[in-house]
Amino acid sequence: MTRMMTAIGALLIAGTAQAQDGDVLLAMSWDEIVETARGGEVNVFMWGGADTINAYVSDHIGGILADEYDITLNRVPLADTAEAVNIVLGEVEAGAGMDAGAVDMIWINGENFRTMKQGDLVWCGYVDKLPNASLVDFENPAIANDFGVPVEGCEVPWSRVQFAFAHDTARTPEPPRSIPELLDWIEANPGRFTYPAPPDFTGAAFVRHVFTHAAGGADALVGPFDQEKFDAVAADTWEILNGIEPHLWREGVTYPTSITQLQQMFANQEVDLFFTYDPAEIGTAVENGIFPETAMSYGLSDGTLANTNYMAIPVNAANKAAAMVTQNLLLSGEAQLEKAQPEIWGAAAVIEPSRASAEVQEGFATLERHPSVVPVEELGQAALPELTPDWTRAIEDGWIRNVGN
Repeated sequence: MTRMMTAIGALLIAGTAQAQDGDVLLAMSWDEIVETARGGEVNVFMWGGADTINAYVSDHIGGILADEYDITLNRVPLADTAEAVNIVLGEVEAGAGMDAGAVDMIWINGENFRTMKQGDLVWCGYVDKLPNASLVDFENPAIANDFGVPVEGCEVPWSRVQFAFAHDTARTPEPPRSIPELLDWIEANPGRFTYPAPPDFTGAAFVRHVFTHAAGGADALVGPFDQEKFDAVAADTWEILNGIEPHLWREGVTYPTSITQLQQMFANQEVDLFFTYDPAEIGTAVENGIFPETAMSYGLSDGTLANTNYMAIPVNAANKAAAMVTQNLLLSGEAQLEKAQPEIWGAAAVIEPSRASAEVQEGFATLERHPSVVPVEELGQAALPELTPDWTRAIEDGWIRNVGN
């Protein structure tokens, strides 16, 4: 954390000599935007908890930016996306140069995207300028909406994920495959399950799965926040989660603080089940010797949450042109194919491969899935929509007050 804050502080102090006005960029051709970006830098603020993702962005994407555009990519790791949003908010409220902000790009989640969009903190209207945006189906509701918030040209998708569970087939050959089965399994196997305490992103997602189960299914929660409905479902949810608490790891007296800690607990056989928003993580953990070769990811018969990952450019970003070049690169067929390689990341593409070059199409067609990773097609058959930020925030706050204390 200290090193992270040092890096952020250095960027805040250093600033940049290449502040760029958004309206001026929008009037340029793509070639002019690239030339404006050439020789500059881009400060990308993103969650830093996965070595594979960090390496993909810093080494692969950063390497191409350096070699082909003479752009330096500075990856600034975050524990919480809100840290980057607060930097942007502080700069804007302080009246600092509107095109001289320290944050050029943020790997953002739905709740923080809504905050930035509502506060006019995110730059919009530039996405059509990106040549590789033509590879994306922006009519797809899963891409056009971020946790129920219309994207409307204010952020760029770059990856897709879906929640999945994992078990060691050698130790737990028949894992629970639905939320009701899981709740029964927890009671029958005391001390062998736990989840990160919200507001950890993945832990909060697990709680939303239980909340959805208590509501009778995702259809009951789609749409704007409903306080009366929330109160009724929340009461059942807290009863369920408090009921299983004595059967959790360490009898629920304490919870892991992060998904990274839960991963290590599964690796150390302290718990028998793991879950993640990125099923490819299971294959990577096997390849790196963290998980045994008998580890296997799987979905639930009653569905798991699916969402799209996005990158946003703050309204006061100093290096907007370089951020645009970076986002365009992330959307390229080649970069999407590289990201999909199981030994690199194994993440699902956000583009339509059929719109890419013949070489890229062939690459996707022959892509080998890691044997420990559940097929994307299988997971997709039971994908649940993400709730709007009002719902997610209320569920997280409710858990903290009613279960975590």
